[in-house]
Amino acid sequence: MSQQAKPREARDSSGFTPSGPVVSGLLRDFDRWALFLDIDGTLIDLADTPDGIIVPPDLPTTLHTVSKKFGGALALVTGRALPYADRLFEPYRFPIAGLHGAERRMSDGLMERVTTTPEFEVVKERLATAAAGLDGVLIEDKGAAIGAHYRQAPQLQAELEALMERAAIDAGSDFILQRGKMVIELRPAQASKGEAVRRFLSEPCFEGRLPVAIGDDLTDEAMFATANVLGGLSIRIGEASLPDGKTTQAAMLISSAAELRDILAGLSR
Repeated sequence: MSQQAKPREARDSSGFTPSGPVVSGLLRDFDRWALFLDIDGTLIDLADTPDGIIVPPDLPTTLHTVSKKFGGALALVTGRALPYADRLFEPYRFPIAGLHGAERRMSDGLMERVTTTPEFEVVKERLATAAAGLDGVLIEDKGAAIGAHYRQAPQLQAELEALMERAAIDAGSDFILQRGKMVIELRPAQASKGEAVRRFLSEPCFEGRLPVAIGDDLTDEAMFATANVLGGLSIRIGEASLPDGKTTQAAMLISSAAELRDILAGLSR
């Protein structure tokens, strides 16, 4: 790898590279990289509720143009359910891993999905009923996963943690808890964003490229770890510290989703 393409040598005194221009310069080697992008908090600013997000009107076309420059080697890797994520970027349809990798549309349009069980549907119903009395908590049914958002009721975190832990026990070993920014999810255990990245890299338009994983949350740490192991780039939106008190595995930092959108807009030009 060239001197320019060694982000770990361009870090500041805190050990990270909070530099959008450095990232932009690296990514202009369009034949080298494959882009893997989280959505909420990464491409799009977070909102008080999952449905409250606003997609900048030029973002779908920007992503489409950037994807073409990278030879189609751009995929969305999100905790959102795939159909919902698709609606955000209409009329374009990108390769995408939804529900943290539990469902995936490949670059050729073929689908992979984890199917739910009747037992899991019962768990979701019980969870929704139990959370109904928690003012400010929003339950999001994602099909093969379910999320409990408490951004509007942070004081209920401990109570919600206990509720979700009981739900995880009832769901069985095929499901695990995934914590994120003001959300706790119950999702398929075998899915991860890191594994989704690996599976994409075996497809023709991604194969032979190095992964660039960009995200903002605990759920993206698996992507960062995979990118690091494979010699790619791992980039976190925001600060290096994580909600659990640990430090991100990402090698580089970008200040905000808005800065990433500016980088992508520059690449599209």
